[in-house]
Amino acid sequence: MTTCVVVRKDNEIAIAADSLVTFGDTRLSHGYEQNNKIIQVGDSYIALAGSAAHFPVMRKLLAGMEQECHLRTRDEVFETFSRIHGVLKEKFFLNHKEDDDDPYESSQITALVANPYGIFGVYSYREVFAFDRFWGIGSGRNFALGAMYAVYDKAGSAKEIAETGILAGAEFDKSTAGPINLIHFSTKQLGDEL
Repeated sequence: MTTCVVVRKDNEIAIAADSLVTFGDTRLSHGYEQNNKIIQVGDSYIALAGSAAHFPVMRKLLAGMEQECHLRTRDEVFETFSRIHGVLKEKFFLNHKEDDDDPYESSQITALVANPYGIFGVYSYREVFAFDRFWGIGSGRNFALGAMYAVYDKAGSAKEIAETGILAGAEFDKSTAGPINLIHFSTKQLGDEL
């Protein structure tokens, strides 16, 4: 699978992902393809975990949403991913069934969103969480979460914490490998909005 993380510390936000893609037991490393799991949409960055089929679909879908893609608040992220779910079903033939007792149709997507307004996690039933410090997704998330927790108060930047999380995932998770794709930016221009 993967390891993706988002971090917010002081006036900095970082989002990072490894670059390994797997197909069952086969590994497609960065040396064979430029595997970037982070998609930019306006001033937001979205990291995806899950099926490799999601990446081309989500790149195409998000690029086509233009002004309809609002990701500044938890509610806007929910509304946007609810619209995405409908398009995934109608245009891209999403298989929305996970289990017979599912409470809602699944989007089959786990994502992290980072922008100057915050850091968010989105899960398959369009559950949205807004995080204050950090979070991780993918098969290496537990390693990343532990590492980021251990360094959060000591580290000087969100970038350093995110990098530590991905490195821990790459060290211990068989489905995570570098190089790391990492984006970081300041939130100072927003003043008290954060």
